[in-house]
Amino acid sequence: MQVLTDSNFADSISSGTVLVDFFAEWCGPCKMLSPVLEDIEADYAGKITFTKVDVDASGETSQTFAITSIPTIIIFRDGAEIARMSGFQSKDALIAKLNEI
Repeated sequence: MQVLTDSNFADSISSGTVLVDFFAEWCGPCKMLSPVLEDIEADYAGKITFTKVDVDASGETSQTFAITSIPTIIIFRDGAEIARMSGFQSKDALIAKLNEI
């Protein structure tokens, strides 16, 4: 899973469907979500690009998208936000959301 930064974020979400996990190293629910995302990432290879943003290291991007709680997942299509989920998400909930977009 690619880690995005303030400097490469805009280019990275500009085309295709991109899931962005906004997280922090110290966040317990973020640590619980990470293996869930890694588990389903292969199922969406070629359809959805899975990425993440460390909110502590990339504050500008986090502020731009009004990230007030973590983890927050935002799904972009061709640079536009199409879905957002906050808090820990189960594998089933993530799969259901990804299948509806």
